[in-house]
Amino acid sequence: MKKNIKYYVLREKAVPEVLRKACEAQTLIESGKCRSVAEATEQTGISRSSYYKYKDDIFPYHEEQAAGTKVTMLITLDDEPGLLSRVLKTVADFGANILTINQSIPVRGIAALTISIEVFPTSGETEDLTAAIEETDGIHYAKIVTQ
Repeated sequence: MKKNIKYYVLREKAVPEVLRKACEAQTLIESGKCRSVAEATEQTGISRSSYYKYKDDIFPYHEEQAAGTKVTMLITLDDEPGLLSRVLKTVADFGANILTINQSIPVRGIAALTISIEVFPTSGETEDLTAAIEETDGIHYAKIVTQ
C-alpha cells in the first residue's frame, strides 16, 4: 500500500537550519570531501542523530528537477555530410540532453554512432525519439541499448 507522500518547494530562508545542514553534510559525503558521517556532521555543526533523522528527506532542488533517464542508443548511418547534425537536431527537438557522442570511422560508407542522452519526463517517450531518428533519410538502424 502506497503512502500519500507530499512534496513542497521552499525558499532557502524558509528551511530550518538543521535541514539545510543535513543536506550540506550529505553533499560533503557524496562528493568525497568527508569520509564519514561523523566528519561531515562535525564540519556542518549538527549532531549525527539530526543528520540520520533528515538525510533522506531533503535534497537540493536542482538535483531533483534535473534528474532524467539516461539512455544509450546505437545508430548506424550513411557517411553523408549533415546527417549527424540532423540526428542531433532531432534529439534537441525532442527536448533531451546530449551527454556523449562517439562515431566510428565509416566502413563502406556506413558509420556506427553511439549516443548517450538524458531524457526528461517532459520530453516524451524514448520509443518516439528512436522512431523519429530511424525515419531520418540515411539512418539504417536505431536502437536503445541501455536505459
